Amino acid sequence: MASMTDLIFLLLIFFMITSTMVSPNAIKVLLPQGKQQTSAKPLTRVIINKELQLFVAFGNDKERQINVEELTPFLQQCAEQEPEMYVALYADESVPYREIVNVLNIANENKFKMVLATRPPSK
Repeated sequence: MASMTDLIFLLLIFFMITSTMVSPNAIKVLLPQGKQQTSAKPLTRVIINKELQLFVAFGNDKERQINVEELTPFLQQCAEQEPEMYVALYADESVPYREIVNVLNIANENKFKMVLATRPPSK
């Protein structure tokens, strides 16, 4: 069980670190805007669309739909192939906060490095 400090630290990192898309997504999600961009290249993508459907992909693989119960085994399998992997969360800006926190908790429990994908601010 994560302590309150762990949760606050995770949320702080969640909002500070952002990432741009490495490759175009087949699943359409409208990412929230963010000013900070990171050069980290996440190897694993977790996508939550506006219908709250969950999709995952490792490396250049095509995204596939899964249930939330399948997320932990999927991420563990990816970590076996690439121990230093980053997990990028692509969540539509309309996704409720609790759904994002649910994915963050799974990442935190398994010690995965997670980044939040955003789109650059519109000029």
